[in-house]
Amino acid sequence: MANLLKKAQNNMISEGISIVHDYSAKDLNLNYIGFTAVDISEGKTYEVETKNQEVCIVVLTGKANISDNEQTFENLGRRNSIFDRVPTDSVYISRNQKVKVLAKSDVKAIVCYAPCSEQRATEVIKAEDNSVEDRGQYNNKRHVHNILPDSHKASENLLVVEVFTDQANWSSYPPHKHDEDNLPNESLLEETYYHEVNPEQGFVFQRVYTDDRSLDETMAVENRDAVIVPKGYHPVGVPDGYDAYYLNIMAGPTKVWKFNNDKDHEWIINRK
Repeated sequence: MANLLKKAQNNMISEGISIVHDYSAKDLNLNYIGFTAVDISEGKTYEVETKNQEVCIVVLTGKANISDNEQTFENLGRRNSIFDRVPTDSVYISRNQKVKVLAKSDVKAIVCYAPCSEQRATEVIKAEDNSVEDRGQYNNKRHVHNILPDSHKASENLLVVEVFTDQANWSSYPPHKHDEDNLPNESLLEETYYHEVNPEQGFVFQRVYTDDRSLDETMAVENRDAVIVPKGYHPVGVPDGYDAYYLNIMAGPTKVWKFNNDKDHEWIINRK
């Protein structure tokens, strides 16, 4: 077993601050990605140092002031619930910075990490700066907010996107992969999924597999669980009655998202 499923935790690190996930790349047997999912009660401050990494702080719900120790950006965040299905605010902060997230209301946030070799300017990524798109057809429909796509110049390595999938639909489908450093044909990008489900007692299924099946795991993923995709295809299936959300973090040696579909299933794209 590759232990790709990471169950949600509730680790109180101080009064009013609870860690749901906290993983470095080394913890995940990855080279490029780490992330922290944190709940911050109103009035409390979560602090972290970026060291030799860049970060993107996504305000999943609630309102927060976010500081890089030189400037503060106030009242970031646009949602009471993730399933409001509107884009939210995020902040990109480069290496060697001290980050503070002050909760103006109860906040859920994710801090996404990737290696960073050069100092870059801090940048607020407003909700209205997200590119928004709908993908797929039939029972393969999803709604996408591109927070930090490969076309965005702020980050050196990080890509961040959030995806909403309605009940009885598939997502990250047809199955695709991006695990070969072979541009322009395919890029090598590690990936993580942070999942939420509405209503929250629900679950989704995610399979991670390679062509030779040396990696092949299918997981029942519950609300606020995470899935690690070190390589291979990684489709998500959403049962009837439940809507799904996931936030993807990707990073690799080159900030380009170039994928290839599983050829056995690529035919569904051209259905009439």
